[in-house]
Amino acid sequence: MKNLCVVLVGTRNPLNVGAVARAMSNFGAMELRAVRPYEKAWRDAKSAVGAGELLARAEEFASLAEAVADCSLVVGTTAVGNREMKHPLRGLEDGARLIGKRMETGRVAVLFGSEKWGLSNEDLSYCHWLMRIPTRVEHRSMNLGQAAAVVMYELGRIQSKRKDNAEARRTQRFAESGREKTAPLKPKGAAPKSGRMEEFAEIETVERIGEALLEALRKSGYVAARGEAKAEEKLRRMLRRFSMQAADAEVFLGMVRKILWKLEQDG
Repeated sequence: MKNLCVVLVGTRNPLNVGAVARAMSNFGAMELRAVRPYEKAWRDAKSAVGAGELLARAEEFASLAEAVADCSLVVGTTAVGNREMKHPLRGLEDGARLIGKRMETGRVAVLFGSEKWGLSNEDLSYCHWLMRIPTRVEHRSMNLGQAAAVVMYELGRIQSKRKDNAEARRTQRFAESGREKTAPLKPKGAAPKSGRMEEFAEIETVERIGEALLEALRKSGYVAARGEAKAEEKLRRMLRRFSMQAADAEVFLGMVRKILWKLEQDG
């Protein structure tokens, strides 16, 4: 869980902040970040009972972009309700499994919105996909502290299961190593695995691509000034869907910057 950070956006109630911190501590997630929290809620939460060390280390950010800059995957939580979804939506179990796998190679942010409004459409534009707890349709929404506890439990359960499976594989390999050398440990002719895992681009790099691409779209006349905010949000969502590897993102950024430079020269 060391590669997991929980991000609270616009939190209003200090009791909820304390409850989230305690749930995180229960299941081993030790990095809490807050974006534009209500000052009183954030200040009072610092003295909450339990998880004091975690709260003392918690960081405050002025913008969501800053809070998730070093993450390679950003997942928003939502009760869905009547809002139109513009992102892939996954259930808690499936989402936790994918988050667990991604945490092996990079930092993952899980976002929780304010108690009153949840995550805004702009907040959601920073997400790669969304996740919901399977509550009953008649009563979808949950208290922030309770929702965080359920999500932390499922993430902890998945990680524990992965750890147990890894231990079982190690035990099996140890047992097999004591067998006769003639007994094959894997199918004959099977290609060896390299063990190298994909590294995904951090959000900071993806944001730089978005900024350069938006500037190129402006200079080319594709984006009008009055439609710029909407175009930026759509572009951000599109880039998240690509889930680029780190090396590909750097190449893509270089391409866009070269195009932008050429446009500036011609202009």
